[in-house]
Amino acid sequence: MRTIVLCLSKRVKMELRRLRRATRDAGLAMRCQMMLHAGKGRSSRQIAEAVGCHRSWVSRVLGRFEAEGIVGLLDRREDNGPAKLTGEYLGLLYEVVSRGPPEYGYRRPTWTRELLRAVMTELTGVEVHVATLSRALKSIGARRGRPRPVVRCPWSQAAKDRRIRAIRRLVSSVPRDEVVVYEDEVDIHLNPKIGLDWMNRGQQKEVVTPGKNEKQYLAGAMNARTKELTVVEGVRKNSALFVAVLKALAEDYPRARRIHVILDNYRIHSSQISQLALAGFGGRVVLHFLPPYCPNENKIERLWLDLHSEVTRNHRCSTMEALMRNVRYFVQARSCRRPFRIRALAA
Repeated sequence: MRTIVLCLSKRVKMELRRLRRATRDAGLAMRCQMMLHAGKGRSSRQIAEAVGCHRSWVSRVLGRFEAEGIVGLLDRREDNGPAKLTGEYLGLLYEVVSRGPPEYGYRRPTWTRELLRAVMTELTGVEVHVATLSRALKSIGARRGRPRPVVRCPWSQAAKDRRIRAIRRLVSSVPRDEVVVYEDEVDIHLNPKIGLDWMNRGQQKEVVTPGKNEKQYLAGAMNARTKELTVVEGVRKNSALFVAVLKALAEDYPRARRIHVILDNYRIHSSQISQLALAGFGGRVVLHFLPPYCPNENKIERLWLDLHSEVTRNHRCSTMEALMRNVRYFVQARSCRRPFRIRALAA
């Protein structure tokens, strides 16, 4: 690498300092700083360490300054013509990414950068490099992620909205002597759920699975006002588990005139056994069913998602008892109720 030695006059140094102060271009300011360091007799390695860049870039900037003077420090991309990533282009790209390739006549169900580039060229007539498209995707906040499977609610939108509004109104206006809880069940599998994790390049972590799967279940209820938890543990997800969590709610809230339970439409919630158990509470426990396939309206679902993220996903427990110890620790740590215990339902 050729060594470049610069001797800067006092006038040139003053112009460089003035340009460094006046410019809003951080890159130009850094290039001016490089020249000022070079004017003090420092080497390209010393300049690179001072400004925090690679030595090769310092050498290129010094060469351009030696050949062209201060003009050589200016950003030459201004001569590339008008910018291609305009606001209109980025807005259209955002709309295209939010849809799928089949809507633009392609059979492929997922986007690639090359396919996005082809579609954007068809729509705008502007042809960009794949690397430029990557910068455009970054600028609009696009990312590669795993889609979330959903099932459409069979109800009409009007009926769905009415039910959700009624439940939200109940939560916001419940009397002080009544309680509203969100109830749901969660499956605990001994065979771990596989999920994303950080790992070093060239390596892939392994999660040893027991092979033969075992299951246990939690039925939980979360207080809409205080976030207190009531949890029952069982080996079967049946009506007995649901009835057990209702009895646990009656024990946890002995002074509540009425306990409102918001829940989904799983069959154990409306079985004959559950209906008989409800009758035994004498109207003190009231069920409020959400529209079908509306998990986002059941606030305890967030707790179960965190349970899978922090405990069951990629777990390395070889026995169900070891896994359940971690599950119980997580639930107890998230409970606002002190003291707290998880009831166990006999098999």
